[in-house]
Amino acid sequence: MINTQTIYLTEVTDLGPEAAEFFGADLMILFAEGAPEELAEISVIHRPSEVREAPPAPGDVLVLGEHELRITAVGEKAWKNVLDLGHAVFKFSGLSEAELPGEIHTEAPQGLDLASVIVPGARIEIKGVPKDQPEAGGN
Repeated sequence: MINTQTIYLTEVTDLGPEAAEFFGADLMILFAEGAPEELAEISVIHRPSEVREAPPAPGDVLVLGEHELRITAVGEKAWKNVLDLGHAVFKFSGLSEAELPGEIHTEAPQGLDLASVIVPGARIEIKGVPKDQPEAGGN
């Protein structure tokens, strides 16, 4: 069994009316509760309960419901946005380098319907995988 550590844990509290439109483009935008209205409209609104200071790294795992997606790239400003604003942009592209400094990339979600998983009450978690152990993912 792989020993993991929670890097980030949050609960979805609401979805902006346009948030699900981005799911079809393999994109998920998170903002913490209290986000300005124009940002909340396009975002998954959430309430974090655990946040580690150190950022995730490629090989760590994003958990959405029962699905685990391996993180492939973390932009240089992505974790600062999470810490300061509760804001994250997840791109499900599999790219090994972030296109923009605020993005976190994961492997493509094969057969995962984000709209059925990202609903109020759902948990979103990032788990750290010790680098001396095999990477998780592909579920």
